[in-house]
Amino acid sequence: MSEMAMSFAALAGFVVGALAVLVYRHQIEAPRRRADVADPGVTALPQGVASVLAVLPSSAVVLDAHDRVLRASSAARAFGLVKGDRLMVAELLALARKVRRDGEIRETEIDVAGHRFGQDTTAFAVRVAPLGSVGQVLVLAEDQTERRRVEAVRRDFVANVSHELKTPVGALSLLAETIQDAADDPEAVTRFAARMQHEAARLTYLVQDIITLSRIQGAEPIPAPGQVTVDEVIGAAVDHCNTRAGAKDITLVVGGTEGLRVWGDEELLVTALRNLIANAIAYSPEHTRVVVSTRPAGESVEISVSDQGIGIPEELRERIFERFFRVDTARSRATGGTGLGLAIVKHVAASHAGEVSVWSKEGSGSTFTLRLPAFGGTAVPASPAIPLEAAQ
Repeated sequence: MSEMAMSFAALAGFVVGALAVLVYRHQIEAPRRRADVADPGVTALPQGVASVLAVLPSSAVVLDAHDRVLRASSAARAFGLVKGDRLMVAELLALARKVRRDGEIRETEIDVAGHRFGQDTTAFAVRVAPLGSVGQVLVLAEDQTERRRVEAVRRDFVANVSHELKTPVGALSLLAETIQDAADDPEAVTRFAARMQHEAARLTYLVQDIITLSRIQGAEPIPAPGQVTVDEVIGAAVDHCNTRAGAKDITLVVGGTEGLRVWGDEELLVTALRNLIANAIAYSPEHTRVVVSTRPAGESVEISVSDQGIGIPEELRERIFERFFRVDTARSRATGGTGLGLAIVKHVAASHAGEVSVWSKEGSGSTFTLRLPAFGGTAVPASPAIPLEAAQ
């Protein structure tokens, strides 16, 4: 059982216990009732039970001996578990009847389709318990949808990481064996050693990207943001990508408004912009240009990276920021891409209370725009401005 499920079970146990005490006190203090517990007049909640239910974070429903809803929390109604005085989920109703018959507490998990929040289904961890001796039943349902989503993302991430690590690790192992067999051929050893360096670098980039992504994927704000000069961020990112651009004879050009400043973490912003530039280089043909430009945008600063590459099909644009997603798998593997670069950009933007967007046209290229809060609340150049230089 997961920690979340254990916590829910403990909370539900506490609630059931508290309600049982209230019911017991009510039964002692109330006048003697008739032995016929099926009396339709016995529909009132014990004193204090309503107050307990009102403060519960989970969906709570109390049914009487005839399956009518005596009390339902707002969450239970919002999720569509209750409508009027009826419990709308047949599985829950059947479980409540079993509990009423034998007095045993039951737990289960169910999926409920269609409610006003727009999700396809909502997953609930459910605990059903008898409430007193007049046929009343308490139903507690805890929304587990987000927990399931997080667990699914975690499983996918582990599976993807394992798959991505296998490729360079397997290649290194194979190359090492090949070098050992070709010990008497210096030319082959040199060639395979160079290939090993390439695979080792790819493995290093992947591990670095995983570490970076693990630091920022919660989209939590930067703990101690400071003044960051955009020109310096661009300069550092361009310097890092110069060698890669030179290998394809791609010219890196920097322009736009100089001297702009933003709130944030300089190291993370350099990482995000470096990933955007590296991505533009990887998907651009030789002898083209990649342009990095800046401009003020009210209370924000926009940093754009434009290329003359293959472009992104419209149906894929919503997915390009997913971890390990690639527009062109063959090209990405050939260039040693990890598939995490744009996911890192997205999370860096979110952690800075900013956003990243993309414009693209197939065959004409793409423009990624990083929008960040301006230092001081308004995007104005610092004085004096720090000059920008085009990187050749």
